[in-house]
Amino acid sequence: MDFGKNLGVKKSSAQITALYRPEELVGKLVVAVVNFPRKQVGPLMSECLVTGFHNEQGEVALCVPDQAVPLGTRLL
Repeated sequence: MDFGKNLGVKKSSAQITALYRPEELVGKLVVAVVNFPRKQVGPLMSECLVTGFHNEQGEVALCVPDQAVPLGTRLL
């Protein structure tokens, strides 16, 4: 995930494959937490936490801004 010039690119092990294909996520703005410690998740070192909500089927729907914002903008 690209968080812009100040934070750079980070990896996440978000469990979002039920509702999203990789090509749908390119360029998509999402809300993520970057100030947690890194965590080993299987073979991947997760560097940020992607936020979302469980739907009625238990699948994760991403938490997204409804307007364009600069990459790396802080959540208020």
